[in-house]
Amino acid sequence: MTDRLFALRLFSRIAHNSSFSKAGRELGLSQPSVSRIAAELEQEVGAKLMVRTTRAVTLTEAGADYLTRIEPILAALEEADHAARGTGELRGLLRVALSSSFAVRVVVPRLPVFTEAHPALRIEMLLSDQRQDLINEGADVALRLGTLPDSSATSRLIATSQRVLVAAPAYLAKAGTPKIPADLSDHAVIVGPLGITNSGWSFQKEGRNVSVRISSRLNISINEGAIAAAVAGMGIVQTSRWGCQAELDRGDLVEVLSDWQMGKVEVSAVFPAGRAAKPAARSFIDYLVGALVGSQKP
Repeated sequence: MTDRLFALRLFSRIAHNSSFSKAGRELGLSQPSVSRIAAELEQEVGAKLMVRTTRAVTLTEAGADYLTRIEPILAALEEADHAARGTGELRGLLRVALSSSFAVRVVVPRLPVFTEAHPALRIEMLLSDQRQDLINEGADVALRLGTLPDSSATSRLIATSQRVLVAAPAYLAKAGTPKIPADLSDHAVIVGPLGITNSGWSFQKEGRNVSVRISSRLNISINEGAIAAAVAGMGIVQTSRWGCQAELDRGDLVEVLSDWQMGKVEVSAVFPAGRAAKPAARSFIDYLVGALVGSQKP
């Protein structure tokens, strides 16, 4: 029974990594052992579950269906183990998908307290500035900024961060400082991952709502690149306060139009659809919510 359960866990890791060797490293197995266990599982099931090539491992139609059916079972067993221990101790592997900028600036600095409280838990952070598919990536939870699209996945709003406009002092000394949103039309604008909506950038002040259409000569798809361009004096960028707080504290950037509000960026935890959230994923998000309290500057 234990061997079969281990084989199912191994199959899940092979499927999500598309690799025997990566799955083996996660579970401390040699590649020959992984190949043997995978073959034995297919023999027991009586169906071809995987196709292995020189580049990757892909699932057959039967394998994809099998994975969908066993993952809720694996999650339920993990939940049962966690409840039976009754100590709150977390074990196993937690895979978290999030953007590189949010990871480096917000999550990783707050991680030591959580990892010290759960020394038996391994954490794998899947960093990408593109929105990841939780099922394909094998993520237990994703942290996403911005409005979520309609989805069957379960989500939880965990924090918000104020949108701000920032620029380097050297740029403002050369180009002047905007006094009202309309002045932005005379400035170089850097478009970061928050992007530009069809209605432009929206501002609020004393009950007034103003939208300004923005054109940009520089678009950068990741926050770190957009912030680096702003620090280099290339123009004004919109980001979340979390996305530039270090540069504001150092004086590398300053806020622009700070007496106008631009709304907030939502940060949500998203759990894979079709299965219960892992205890480790729930506990991690609970911890992060508490750790972020008080760090959201107005």
